[in-house]
Amino acid sequence: MTDPPNQAESSASISRSAMSLGLVALIGTALLAWVHAVTAPRIAEQERRQLLDQLTQVIPADRFDNAMHDDYITVKDEGAFPGGQEVRVFRARLQGRPAAVVMKLRANDGYNGPIQLLVGIYASGEISGVRVLNHRETPGLGDGIEIARSDWIRSFTGKSLERPEAGGWAVKRDGGEFDQFTGATITPRAVVRAVHRALGYFDAHHEALLASPSEQSETPGENAEDATQP
Repeated sequence: MTDPPNQAESSASISRSAMSLGLVALIGTALLAWVHAVTAPRIAEQERRQLLDQLTQVIPADRFDNAMHDDYITVKDEGAFPGGQEVRVFRARLQGRPAAVVMKLRANDGYNGPIQLLVGIYASGEISGVRVLNHRETPGLGDGIEIARSDWIRSFTGKSLERPEAGGWAVKRDGGEFDQFTGATITPRAVVRAVHRALGYFDAHHEALLASPSEQSETPGENAEDATQP
């Protein structure tokens, strides 16, 4: 029969085990930090390219020459953008002059939840394009808002706050000019309302929205954060 280990041996064994576990944890942490350091710039570049691709879907690439994805402010205005959302406004410039903005916002009253949109507006107040970034609308009914499903979203191009007049900014069932989908009115209604509110916000704050960083003297709406990067 072997004698049981004494207390000193048990303590030493526990210490060795703790040191081994600590070493493994340290190596694992260092490895994760190294992987992050190596992959973070690549991931950031991919995200930049994806964002730029999205922005050029609503603002043609020949209409700006600045790094639009880095030139933006973040605004909040419950009247224009309900639900406490923070709207990122990208500014397009051509030869140093303001050309357009692209608002990244949500229509919160979709049938199955929020609909994330990009709304491009030229400096003249005319819509350059609208695209849906994300939604949970019913396939075969509400998903007609996607450019891949139909051309309905293109119906906003060329519109402005005055064209059509206020009464026309609704789906046809509500007396407006925009088509609804068979069996799905709530989804297009939500998008039309959101785009119209974006136009109203731009009309009220276009000078501040289009201003260059050096000209940014006052903030539009309830709150704005100048997030322009050099």
